[in-house]
Amino acid sequence: MPKDESIKKILVIGSGPIVIGQGCEFDYSGVQACKALREEGYEVILVNSNPATIMTDPEFAPKTFIEPITPEIVEKIIIREKPDALLPTLGGQTALNTSMELFKSGVLDRHNVKMIGANADAIDKGEDRLRFKEAMLKIGLDLPQSGVAHTMEEARAICAEIGSFPMIIRPAFTLGGAGGGIAYNKEEFETIVNRGIDLSPVDEVLVEESLLGWKEYEMEVMRDCADNCVVICSIENLDPMGVHTGDSITVAPAQTLTDREYQIMRDASFACIREIGVETGGSNIQFSVDPKTGRCIVIEMNPRVSRSSALASKATGYPIAKIAAKLAVGYTLDELPNDITRETPASFEPTIDYVVTKLPRFTFEKFPTADPVLTTQMKAVGEAMAIGRTFKESMQKALRSLETGRFGFGFDGKGEENPTHEEVERMLHVPNAERIFWLQTAFEQDWTVEEVFEATSIDLWFLEHLKIIVDEGRNLATMDLRKAKRLGFSDHQIAHARGVSQDEVRAERKEAGVIPTYRLVDTCAAEFEAHTPYYYSTYGDENEAKETDGKKIVILGGGPNRIGQGIEFDYCCVHAAFALKELDYETVMVNSNPETVSTDYDTSDKLYFEPLTLEDVLNICDQEKPDGVIVQFGGQTPLNLAADLERHGVPIIGTSPKSIELAEDRKFFSALLDKIGLKQAEAGTAVNAEEAVTVAERIGYPVLVRPSFVLGGRAMMIVYNSEDLVGYMNDAVDVSPDRPVLVDRFLEAAVEVDVDCISDGETSVVGAIMQHIEQAGIHSGDSACVIPAFSLSEPIKTQILKAAKDLARELGVRGLMNIQFAVKDEELYVIEVNPRASRTVPFVSKSIGVPLAKLAAKIMVGKTLKELGFTEEILPDHYCVKEAVFPWPRFPGIDIVLGPEMKSTGEVMGIDEDMGMAYAKAQISAFNPLPTEGNVFFSVNDRDKDRAVPVARELVELGFTIVATGGTYKRFKAEGIEVERLYKLAEKKRPNVMDMMKNGEIQFIINTPSGHEAREDEVTIRSGAVANTISHCTNLSAAEASILAIRSLHENELTVTTLQEYHA
Repeated sequence: MPKDESIKKILVIGSGPIVIGQGCEFDYSGVQACKALREEGYEVILVNSNPATIMTDPEFAPKTFIEPITPEIVEKIIIREKPDALLPTLGGQTALNTSMELFKSGVLDRHNVKMIGANADAIDKGEDRLRFKEAMLKIGLDLPQSGVAHTMEEARAICAEIGSFPMIIRPAFTLGGAGGGIAYNKEEFETIVNRGIDLSPVDEVLVEESLLGWKEYEMEVMRDCADNCVVICSIENLDPMGVHTGDSITVAPAQTLTDREYQIMRDASFACIREIGVETGGSNIQFSVDPKTGRCIVIEMNPRVSRSSALASKATGYPIAKIAAKLAVGYTLDELPNDITRETPASFEPTIDYVVTKLPRFTFEKFPTADPVLTTQMKAVGEAMAIGRTFKESMQKALRSLETGRFGFGFDGKGEENPTHEEVERMLHVPNAERIFWLQTAFEQDWTVEEVFEATSIDLWFLEHLKIIVDEGRNLATMDLRKAKRLGFSDHQIAHARGVSQDEVRAERKEAGVIPTYRLVDTCAAEFEAHTPYYYSTYGDENEAKETDGKKIVILGGGPNRIGQGIEFDYCCVHAAFALKELDYETVMVNSNPETVSTDYDTSDKLYFEPLTLEDVLNICDQEKPDGVIVQFGGQTPLNLAADLERHGVPIIGTSPKSIELAEDRKFFSALLDKIGLKQAEAGTAVNAEEAVTVAERIGYPVLVRPSFVLGGRAMMIVYNSEDLVGYMNDAVDVSPDRPVLVDRFLEAAVEVDVDCISDGETSVVGAIMQHIEQAGIHSGDSACVIPAFSLSEPIKTQILKAAKDLARELGVRGLMNIQFAVKDEELYVIEVNPRASRTVPFVSKSIGVPLAKLAAKIMVGKTLKELGFTEEILPDHYCVKEAVFPWPRFPGIDIVLGPEMKSTGEVMGIDEDMGMAYAKAQISAFNPLPTEGNVFFSVNDRDKDRAVPVARELVELGFTIVATGGTYKRFKAEGIEVERLYKLAEKKRPNVMDMMKNGEIQFIINTPSGHEAREDEVTIRSGAVANTISHCTNLSAAEASILAIRSLHENELTVTTLQEYHA
């Protein structure tokens, strides 16, 4: 069937900010969908609150709404734009839930909007636990013994029926398993069920028998309106059941199924997608197999494009999201060509002749009090993927792609020194982020494959192969280089075994002709010719990489997402590829992240899906011989390689690596600031506790301490006395003479300002001055900020512009630069300078309507700002607020106070003519919507009491009732503010604030921490605010901005406007 001509306008709902369980895989799918629908001549209307994704750039849809994704606001967009259809399946759980609410409340019917891709009934049947169960039983598929509960009583009855613990609890309609878990006893059962019912938008949980230790598989399936079904990819989890698939190591294609088992699973997948009624598009179906009996059961289905779809797309080269969008408008699979072969239709099932391994990336080091055990609720923040000819090669490549300082499956001099048998056993029994390395330790300690299987239930096939790596690794020092390479060993591991440098191994390897060959990802196991150069490396006989003569630039990506280095950097890399194509350069992308737009086969001219390590990047440069390499766009990952690449003669373009290093060098930087007459907070360096105390006493407390080279503020702390300082020096960091600890005077209560600046060596232009809402001392990635600056004086703004341009000139910046300033008592201080793309580039570009990353890429190859027509600052006449989004709900009970270490996973943007409204929109998008009436609970430390008084006064004026504890209550009373007294938790009198929170009697919480070691009851209150989804502020700057926003919500109506109109 050809496309549906009755549709002209299609509303696409994006997935909002990046959170754990919903990463940038949906930006990748959303970008593909927008491109595919525009190709077919449809007008796309896009709503997404995330500024960091390239999807919300104005060129991807003619109408882009950067607005909160809530049913009320999407309805305003529908009324304004009158779309004919809504595509709900490409924006993750966010889009699916919002679309379902619009359907149930009758909005879609009222405005004649039809859902395409999947209808409401199919979505409901796939997501509603009870309907799904009934549908599977109807078509004869086996399921775990289970029941659906809406109350605690119902759950207890099901528990009695199943009869034996452990039990798995899964809430309906939640994301990444949020709220679910495994209960081993009655008490845990009650806790998890209560949490699950609370988090499920339909108050529903599924309680099911435990399948712990069973094998887990996923099938990625597509269906069209003529009922053609294809399996795109089968994926097998290395970790058995009990670990969320997003936290599991996964391998494609499935390795341990017999052909018969695979065919049974394929038939079951088709039966499932047909019965649920997903008319067109992609679905992901999860199966579990009992290794003892072979019993195969269906666990769940996602009636939408999912995290695994992105993986399956990158693993096979089959563009699932693009095809799904075209199927949604009426095409059939046999009518659509496969982009990669250009000869076969999309109805050919892909076959692959290599092994793909995906590893999750965790950041538990950011949350030391969080529980690091992996369960059915997802905790990973990103993932890396690698491709090899064998599982062994693919696994070792994936491990060195993770950016955790490891270079393969052990043998790299890292890991535990001689742990005891009990320690190894403990680390194998409980799934955890490091378990893969403990498998290596166990084999090194001569555990048998059977013993490791007993402890982990990981399939024997995987364990056999991992044991071979360990057995061979014992002889790595004397092993033939080609053999070592085919087992996936890196130069780093070989160098470690031989006790020589990596450069020596590389030289010997090249001399012996042991160099990688590059193979194509072609969807068809080399049956047809591939037209898209998408490569992976291996050590084989045939090299499929084509020699090309044009001018070419290699762009190094950012690797796996993690806190501190997210999708913003991928955004810059994609812009670089587009910009350089416009100037007729051939672009070569190198990255290992399957979730992103940069690893899409049509973003750049060539794509190398490889780890971002020195060895792998040098190999690619040997193959491609580029005219330039861009390292400034991928965050810290490529920057860490810059100096070594340059040493090997690789041409790095843009700001020189030397300048980048100098900006990190304290002494040089201080001299530079003196030269151009800029101040910085007094500082010193220390290599031990005594030195640190001496420095701190000289400059005065409080001080900010941190290690010297770091991204995302790891292990930073604000210290108020020498006792805490000594503790930090002894416990928190490994200090060495070449890596001293930096001690800076902390500018208390200063206003922090971020500046993004672009320079071509002659002209410099400041993209924007962003004023932070939170005071200095909170990591810039975690703080809300506003363009244009709302309370800086004109003389300070002039000083900032001059300072930025002086710094760009002195550091020889060619491209982008980010500077952080602090303003205290009308004095300007420089906090730090990074001569590279920063995480605020997408936000600034959208605020001022100029694609800074694109211009920067063109400058790197020799264009000037004059030629590009950008020589003056642009001051927007609307307000843009960026707000950070945090993973608190994933780590129940942890303290949510912000500090100098970055904790956010993503960001949102609010835009409006009125600053209060822009802030209000940003809070709605960041899952912290502000109340317009009700009770406010106040408890602030003594340092904040003066500032709290006017805040409380305004809240009373706006009609709120104030309740407070102890000292805060007395102070408000003395100031004549109406306030009700509440008891502190420590006073043990009831009702206390927790009782009121649980009863829904508190609408807003303002609670600031008393000191560095937050008291237990404060943490309980703050984490309680998250658990009960109550709007909250943990500092007074945010509280003041919230009042401005609440006032705007009282006085004005919230309206929606496209990004294109703001910049018209």
